[in-house]
Amino acid sequence: MAHRMKRLPPLPALHTFWVTAHCCNFTRAAEHLHITQGAVSRQIAGLERHLGYPLFLRQARGLSLTEQGRAWQHCAQQVFGLIGDAVEHIGRRQQTLQLKASTCVMRWLLPRLMQWQRERPDVPVELTTTVANTVDFLREPFDAAVIYAPIAAQPAEVRHLFDERLTPVCAPALLATLRTPADLQHQVLLHPTRDERDWTLWLKAADVRLSMLSQGHHFETLDLAMTVASQGSGVAIGDCALIGEDVKAGRLAMPFERRVPTGMGYYLVSAPGTQPLPELEALMNWLQSQAHSSDQGWGSGT
Repeated sequence: MAHRMKRLPPLPALHTFWVTAHCCNFTRAAEHLHITQGAVSRQIAGLERHLGYPLFLRQARGLSLTEQGRAWQHCAQQVFGLIGDAVEHIGRRQQTLQLKASTCVMRWLLPRLMQWQRERPDVPVELTTTVANTVDFLREPFDAAVIYAPIAAQPAEVRHLFDERLTPVCAPALLATLRTPADLQHQVLLHPTRDERDWTLWLKAADVRLSMLSQGHHFETLDLAMTVASQGSGVAIGDCALIGEDVKAGRLAMPFERRVPTGMGYYLVSAPGTQPLPELEALMNWLQSQAHSSDQGWGSGT
């Protein structure tokens, strides 16, 4: 047996009642709603005819709610509260956060974004990778970015993730051949950049001189150098935080304790001068906590 849908009161009139019940004054309600006092009075009268009972007592000293009016005030408060929550949250949940990051940080960032999406499917993130280490929020449509920059005092909207600390890395099968840094003389060095600056910095800190430094293989990205290193084709060098997931998974190993700071760091930034949306704030706080916990896990050995 089909049920007849009850004829609901008109929503605009119910909204007018809700505002008027709060003010208990037609004039103030009209000012708030930006309509005339007469329009407020007509909408209330029409709503009362629809319901079949009065909502207000009209007295010389002003308006007061009837018993039914007080009940409807409570119901209207709930209805428009739910509508307000829907306006605030439904569209926002569907908005995808736009995040930019350089390719070198992908080995650290991508597994964590996958974990974030499992934990917070209501806050989707779209990641754009680039070889650039900076972001221009005036010209680029991103909500936040992971940048690589010198370690220094940063503005409030910049969140520190971790400092870059270099260490050699190789396939686990090569560990037995690397008892001291001098053993690197017998290995192929893999450079994550077109120059030798990373290896030069680390070897200087370790007080080791290699005659074949420039004879290794050079790569355009850290990811390529790490992939070749994991195959046992040489020893690469990279930031211990960025290669941490590979070490945990057993794809790579760090043969030496020494970690050499470069004076550079990774930072999470949002558009300056604006308050991030709550969802973006939650993502940034979560990534920062992930970075700090992994950074502490690898220590700061030298």
